[in-house]
Order: sequence, then structure tokens, then C-alpha cells
Amino acid sequence: MNAKTLIVSAAAFVMAVVLAVIVAIVAVNTIERRTERSLSRAFAEQGLTWVQIAPDGLQATLSGTAPDESARIRALRVAGSVIDSARINETIEVPISGTVVAPVFRIEVMRNRDTLSVIGLVPQANDTGPIVERLREALPGTEISDMLQSSDHAVPGGWVAAVDFAIRALAEFEVGRISVTAGRIEVEAQVPSAEAARALETRLRELAPRGQVLTLDLTAPRPVAAPFLLRVDLADGTFRVGACSADTEEARARIAAALEAAGSQRRLACALALGAPSPRWGEAAALAIGALSQLEAGELTLSDGDVSLVVPHTVPEARFDRVVGRLEQTLPDAFTLTARRLDPPQAETADENRRPEMVMELSEEGHLSLVGRLPDSRIRDAVGAFARARFGAQSVEMAARVDATLPQGWSIRVLTALEALSELHHGRAVVREDLIRVSGVSGNPDVTSQVTQALVQGIGSEGGFQIDVTYDEALDPVQQTPTPDDCEARIRSILAEDKITFDPGSTEINEAAGRVIDRIATVLQECGEMPFEVAGHTDSQGREETNLRLSQARAEAVINALLARRVLVGSMVARGYGDAHPIADNGTEEGREANRRIEFTLIRPEPEPEPIDPALEAQLEFEIQTPTGDDTRPRARPPLPDTPAAPAEDAPQD
Repeated sequence: MNAKTLIVSAAAFVMAVVLAVIVAIVAVNTIERRTERSLSRAFAEQGLTWVQIAPDGLQATLSGTAPDESARIRALRVAGSVIDSARINETIEVPISGTVVAPVFRIEVMRNRDTLSVIGLVPQANDTGPIVERLREALPGTEISDMLQSSDHAVPGGWVAAVDFAIRALAEFEVGRISVTAGRIEVEAQVPSAEAARALETRLRELAPRGQVLTLDLTAPRPVAAPFLLRVDLADGTFRVGACSADTEEARARIAAALEAAGSQRRLACALALGAPSPRWGEAAALAIGALSQLEAGELTLSDGDVSLVVPHTVPEARFDRVVGRLEQTLPDAFTLTARRLDPPQAETADENRRPEMVMELSEEGHLSLVGRLPDSRIRDAVGAFARARFGAQSVEMAARVDATLPQGWSIRVLTALEALSELHHGRAVVREDLIRVSGVSGNPDVTSQVTQALVQGIGSEGGFQIDVTYDEALDPVQQTPTPDDCEARIRSILAEDKITFDPGSTEINEAAGRVIDRIATVLQECGEMPFEVAGHTDSQGREETNLRLSQARAEAVINALLARRVLVGSMVARGYGDAHPIADNGTEEGREANRRIEFTLIRPEPEPEPIDPALEAQLEFEIQTPTGDDTRPRARPPLPDTPAAPAEDAPQD
């Protein structure tokens, strides 16, 4: 190799490095501009014009001076709805104000992971010390900014319970705000996903005290869709949306309008997500749906910037050419169209049954069988390892034989079908050279979208596949979360079969009682923390005071036994009733045995009082405050309509 060749090679290498650096810089700048544009638009829509954005690659730093801590939390929540919260850094400053003016007692608690700000006006009896100290105990390691003020007024009804709830609720999320007044609690929180939002809502409503109005605003950041996908099938005049992503509300509305105009009667479920290949995603999707409608049959797939349109041979060729040509010219520049009209099916031959096939069956019990052909033993081992990782080492039966004549890309198609099958509770996947067919049942309401996404990622938007999957609510773990009434019914069913018994005069949990408590503990661990009254009852033998103390001690012993079994008992109350509530005749041994019992009763919220007619209320107040004649003594307030008057203290009683 001469010197000239070396110089040319070195120059080519240097140019390649420089070109790679330039491409990387351009890509980073594109991402940063897109992130800054999306955040700026979101902040402008919410009126948060004080926020300054500094993008840095995939990260974004928020700065500026917020008018208050609540505005800072709101800015973080808005940013988290646009990009992943893990990509957000913030140096937002909040001026500390020493003036807290509140016409009513109120606490605002803002949490940002390990930082907590407490602002408000509290009763003197609930001075700043106890509340802040309780927050430190509940959230160890958290830096707390105490800006509470106190006033020497009476503690309003419901205040203590509302504050207790706020302290417990703050441990359930890392970023958010809780506003507390007597009678009303507002919770705003940022959560990682929609599933987490549903679980947190259930948890907070279980913890909410009685008589309080609880409002929840739980937001999750938009997920990143990869690929950004829309799949629409049209057959026999019926549209079926397999998967749908949209980057904005406007794009989602545009897709829904296009489907409705094409004749679709189904309600569209289209997830808002990040990752759209172009701001004109909604426009491209609407144009493609319109083209599919004109063709009257086919399969439409938008995967990132690729638009695939596959129609059956029954579509006239002249119509196909006209519609495709028009769509090619009207699609936005960021999108590329691939259109294909299938050939008429050929008559079946004797070799039809010899076509290679791979069949995967997933049973309701979770057992997976793989029958068919794979290219070689090495790939067979790899497919088996993948299946065991997805479905469990003991749940996979590999019964595939080796066939070296399989078409190219066969193993990729098999792995893609396995990935799609893993989205189902039970089902079937069939792999052929030109088609993957997936059918089955799942407890995931987005199962069609998930299966479509798995197939498109594996074999591309032009790969042939058919999906026939259904959602079964009975398999949905979110929908099947036990309600408080369900949990109470299950515990009562256990106690109807086996009572919690004690030795005479004892409060110790014996072996028989322990087995019953084990079953109750299993139910309560599934249900989570719930407010139950654990009531102890005795028979009528012995002194009343002794029976009362014994029943109280036994109820407390049951709660302690549940606590030892890792049950959350913070909302449980032990009450002993002695022999005050018999359920059988204490004159017989069988009756006394039935009366010696432990009962679990769900503590339900008290119903909200019906509002009083304002006009009637004003009239009553006027009558109370207006004396008649020379009588200046205070007058008793008359009873409300349909409310019996209370008897005077010295009135004779029945």
C-alpha cells in the first residue's frame, strides 16, 4: 500500500468521523427543539409563562421563579404529562412569604419526593409542632419547610380526621399536593401510569375519613409509543381499530372524525403518547382512513413514518390505482406509502398440507405447547429459552422438529408470535410463511393494541397477520380488586364456618382460633387496609363489668394476632360489648356457645346530611332572634318539618 492510498484512507476515515459527529449533533438539536416546543406549548396553554426551559439532549431543565409552591407543583405536573418525569430536572425558585391569610383553617402540603412544604393556618390546639413532627415520623429523611401559622380558635369538626388522612396519604405518592380543610380534602398527585392512578385512587378512597368530601386529580405522564402506531382493518363494511396512538387531543379528534365519516360506529380508544414521527400525524391518519374507506376493504397500518395499505384482489384495480395515487400525493412529506393489492388465491394442491407451520397453544392454566418446525437445534433451544423466560420454566412443552428447508426469517416470525401470545391469558398463535394468526382472551383492556404493536415491531407493518383477541373483565386484576363489601362478606363466611373461640376466661389465641385468623388474614392481605370494627361478645354468665373487660381484651387480641400476620390494622377498632348483644338464648349451652363470638363489621361512611332549604333556614333564624312583646328570654328553636321535637328534661318519660 503506497503513501497516496494511506492518505486517501485516512482522509476518508476523518470525513466519516466528522460526518457522524455532524449527524449526532443534528439529531440532538432536533430532539431538543421538539422537547422545548412541546413543553412551551403545554406551559402556554396552562398560563405558566414564567417557566424557563433549557433542553439538554433527552433531559430538560425547568427554571424560573414560581409565584408560589402550588404553581411549582403544577408546572412539574404539566411537564410530566408531556415527557417522562425521569427526564425532568428543575431549579424553580419559590419566594417564601411570611404572610398566611386564611379565612378558615386550612393546610396546603406540597411534596416533591424528599422535600415537603407545609403552609396554612391551624388551630392553636393543633399548633405547628405536632403536625410537623408527625410528618417527620411518617416520612423519615424528608426535608420539611414549615410555614404554618396558628390561631386561638376552636378546632372545627372533622379537622383532626382530615389531618390524619393527609399525613397517611402523603406516604402513598412522591410528587403532589394535599389541601385540607374541615370537611373537604383535595389531592393532586403525579403517578407513573394509568394503572398506578387507579390503584392510588382506590387506596385513598379506602383511607378517607367519614364525612369528608374527597376530590382526586391523579395524572400520569404520557408513555412513549415505539413504534407510533395506527392499525385499521375494513372487512364486510365494518371497521376494526387494532391499535391507535395520537400525539395531541386534536389529532385524536381528527382520527375519530375520519372513522366516523367513513361509517365506523364504534367508540374510538386512542392513547395519547410521545414519539409521533411528525406533528401532522393526525392529518396523515385521517387521509389514510379516507383512502381505506374508498377502497371498501383492506388493512391499513401506520407505523412511525411508514404507511402500509394492503387490499384484497376483490378491489377493482382501477379504483386501487386511483385511490393510491391520490393518497401518495396528499400524504405529508414525513410519511412513505407502500400499497399492495393481493393476487387471487390459487387452487389448493396436494402440497397445501405440507406448508411449514408452527402452532403455539397457551392453556388457561398457563401451560404452553409448541408444535411444528424450526430451522435447527440451536434455534430450537433459543426459542425454548425465550418461551420459558416468558411463561415459566415448568410451563413450556417443546415439541418442534428440525427442518432445514424453512423459509428465511422463520425464527423471527416464531419469536414475534411468542411475544404477541405473552400478552394473552390464554390463546393460540399459528405461524406460516405469509401469515401470523393470533387469537385468545386477555384481562388487559388494551390487548388488541398490545398484540398489534408486538407483531408490527417484529415483522413490520407490511407483514401479514390476523388478530382475533377479546377482553374478559373477569381476568382483569384491576376490575377484580375486592371491594370493602366483598371483603366483609368473605370474612363473615369464614366466621360462619369456624368461630374464633377462646378458652374459658382467657384472652390467649389458641391453636383452633389461630387457624381461623390465618384464613381471615389471607383475605385482609388481598383487600388491603380497611376500616373494620372487631367486636368481642360474651355470654351472660359472670358479672357485667367482667364480661365487658373480657370481650374488649379478646377483640384486641384478635387485632394483635392479625398484626403479627402482617395485616394492616391501622384502621381497625376493637370494641367489647360483653353480653349486651346476644344472638341466641343464654339459657342453653348451645345459646351461650353462639353468643361467645368475635364479629367483623365494616365501618361505613355516614351518609351526607340532606341540605336544608335556605329560605326555611333564614326564616327559622329570624324567628329565633326576634322576641315577641316584652318576652326577651331566649326562645327554643322550633323543630324542622318531619322532625319530632325533643322532650324537655323534666317531662315524664315512658
